[in-house]
Amino acid sequence: MPLHSMTGFARADGAAFGYRWTWEIRSVNGKGLDLRQRLPPGFDRLEPVVRERSAARLSRGNVQISLSVATEGAVSRIRINEDVLSEVLAVMDRLGARIDVQPPTLDGILAIRGVVETSEAEMDEVERVALDAEILHALDDALVDLVEMRAREGQAMGVVLGTRLVEIAALVRRAEASPARTPEAIKARLAEQVKMLLGAAPALDPVRLHQEAVLLATKADIREEIDRLEAHVVAATEILSEGGPVGRRLDFLAQEFSREVNTLCAKSNDRSLTAIGLDLKGVVDQLREQIQNLE
Repeated sequence: MPLHSMTGFARADGAAFGYRWTWEIRSVNGKGLDLRQRLPPGFDRLEPVVRERSAARLSRGNVQISLSVATEGAVSRIRINEDVLSEVLAVMDRLGARIDVQPPTLDGILAIRGVVETSEAEMDEVERVALDAEILHALDDALVDLVEMRAREGQAMGVVLGTRLVEIAALVRRAEASPARTPEAIKARLAEQVKMLLGAAPALDPVRLHQEAVLLATKADIREEIDRLEAHVVAATEILSEGGPVGRRLDFLAQEFSREVNTLCAKSNDRSLTAIGLDLKGVVDQLREQIQNLE
């Protein structure tokens, strides 16, 4: 399955039964799936279906779905106000009996205010169901476009994340191969530290001091951090290749990366190892920032 970003935009239009509508969907990062709808009055009946169809295609992200609907001329219907027409005709009959004038024409009668009324067409249940189906079909089109856009961005992000993992693996290998971790280097550093302490305080027990130095050196060993970082790289690479909605799992791994790198930097007692640790921290931060965008 492909990776998907959580950011995207889609729009779909449609027209039928004297209505014209437009769907717009905006999606940004979110911890879960947060759907917010803005539907015009009279169309709130669609909210449960919109939520169901959106949740079927999206698993994470703050998603805003808006629908705008406009009526076209065909929706209006003409109606003759029979009461007003009857009154007009009665008045004309009375006036015609008293005044010798031309009889009124049809267009003249219809032009009298109140005789002809326009009203919005009332849809029957069959038409309403058909209209809803057309509007929801446009929603499906918009959702398909949104998912495709999120997939394209997710594919690009997958390449970036893969590159970051390669960089992390290379830095871990550099840390493992650092000359500062060789037994000879550790022994020389310990001997120098013991010598300095004895020079500053001759009363210290050299044997006990040497034992304490060895213990501190053991605690400062970064072997476990290197092993766990290597395991995290393997796990993250496998998750990326698996694809799908893996953002939460990768975010957890990114936190573990940060924890191990911070421990490595804290344990380091050599300038070169510290520099590698800081480089690792920078790459891990970039990795985590990108993962925040994944579904």
